[in-house]
Parts: sequence; structure tokens; C-alpha cells
Amino acid sequence: MAIKVDYVVRETSTNLFRNLSITLASILTVMVSLFLLGMALTVNLGVNKATQRWQGGIEFIVFINPGATTEQVGAVDKALRESPEVEKLTYVDQNQAMEEFRSLFANQPELIDTVTPDILPPSYRVVPLNKSSDTVEALSEQYRGKPGVKSVVSATETIKLVQKLSGTLTVFMYVVAGVLLGASILLVLNTIRMAMYARRREIEVMKLVGATNWFIRVPFMTEGLVQGVIGAGLAIGLLVLFRPFYERIVPDPTQFPLFSGMVPASSELFGIYVVLAFIGCVIGTIGAGVAVTRFLDV
Repeated sequence: MAIKVDYVVRETSTNLFRNLSITLASILTVMVSLFLLGMALTVNLGVNKATQRWQGGIEFIVFINPGATTEQVGAVDKALRESPEVEKLTYVDQNQAMEEFRSLFANQPELIDTVTPDILPPSYRVVPLNKSSDTVEALSEQYRGKPGVKSVVSATETIKLVQKLSGTLTVFMYVVAGVLLGASILLVLNTIRMAMYARRREIEVMKLVGATNWFIRVPFMTEGLVQGVIGAGLAIGLLVLFRPFYERIVPDPTQFPLFSGMVPASSELFGIYVVLAFIGCVIGTIGAGVAVTRFLDV
């Protein structure tokens, strides 16, 4: 028998509303599990982005006051370049700082429009020879309060703490999401099983008149796919609503430079949304596929 679209739509709709409470339970479980997974991916992306300026061994940054005199800047530059404790030194001028600012705050165009390069502090990115936290802190302390220095940011321990806490939180959310994803598959499987059991007489008649297994399977597998897709769509919607709240709970980057870029841009989150949609489809397909394979002969 040829499979027609209107037949699949009609049968799928009937199955979805036949056991509405179980269907809703399946969709909500998929939604919660994918929402937790999306949160874990968002936090992980934000932490990686927030700490990107510290990658490659940069241990502290000396920010120069934009209004510092040439003599003051020269004195700081000389002190850094002649220090035997400095392994590598990189100067970031105001134009480069502006490019970095645009990258870190790409999700806040209204903030970018209010900032010009002349108000951003140039900086020195410093890599010490000895990278122990005590040595880095002692070395960075030498430049705090120097004429022309706006601030010195040393975040070795803070970065490690943030990465450790975010790592622990991410693993926890991954585990919970994994457990719920397993439960989602089982719920989808059980929903399909109940739908097939409720229509077992119809299935027997269809098989007697020559319907192939795939002709019978497709509406039930589509039902599982629909449940996964709806759950994924709701999870993505929750993540979109969650983003402003996440942005508010992240510390102010003007006071805590380490957290600059902690909130990913919308374009960066799009990839996460695609992953969640794909996983939702996989959950529904696996659950339905197992159900129709095990319970077709009724």
C-alpha cells in the first residue's frame, strides 16, 4: 500500500489526542531535559568566551588611563619591558581594544553605539616567567597605583574558580539532562505502545488486508517525531526567555572585567538551538522506532 500524506497526518493527530495526558507528559519531559541541556551549553559557551582573553598564558593585564601622559605611559612600558620577571608582553592600543569590545559585547549593539575608542583604556597583556599564583599577584601588585595606570586585573585564581564552578554546574546539568532524556525516550516509547495497543484490532485488520509493516509504522513514528519536535521547540522558547534573566544575574563586566562576554550573542546561541532541535528529533525517532519494532505484532 502506498503511504499518503493525508493518511499520515490524520492517523498521527488521532494518536496524539487519544492519550493526551501521556502525550503532554512526554512533551514536557523532552522540554525540561533539553532546556537543562541548553542551559549547560549556554553557560559553557559563556565561560569559554569570558575567559578567551586569558588564553595563551596571559596572567594579568595592566590597563592604562586614556588620559595618561606620554611620560607616564613610557615609564610603565619601560618597567614592564625591562622586568626580568616578564616573559612576554603585548600592547593593545585603543583601536584594538575597541575591536575586542565589539566582539565581547556583540549581543548589546546599543552599548557599542555609546562607546568610542578614545574612552577605552589601552593595555599591556603580561605573561610572567613564573606563573604561580603568588608570583603573578606579587608582580601585578607592583604596577597598581603607578602614575598613568588605570587598573591591574589579575584573575588567575578567579578564572580557575569560575571554570571549576561552571564545570561542576555544567556536569550536573548534563547528568540531569541525560537522565531526563532517557526518561523522555521511555515516555515516548510508552505513548506509542499505548496508541498501538488501543488500535490493535485495526492493526490486525490492516495486516490481514495486505498493509505492510512500514505502512502501519509511519504514523506512529511520526507521532514520536512530533512529540520530540514540540518538546525541543518549547525548550528553545524557554532558553530565549531565559537569556535576559541570565544576562541580569551575570556580574557587571564594567566592575568585573573577567565576566566580559559571559552572555553569548544571539548568533552564537543559534548553534545551540539547532543542536537541541536535532536532539529532539532523535529522541522522538528512537522512542517511536523501538516501540513500533517491539509492539507491531499485536
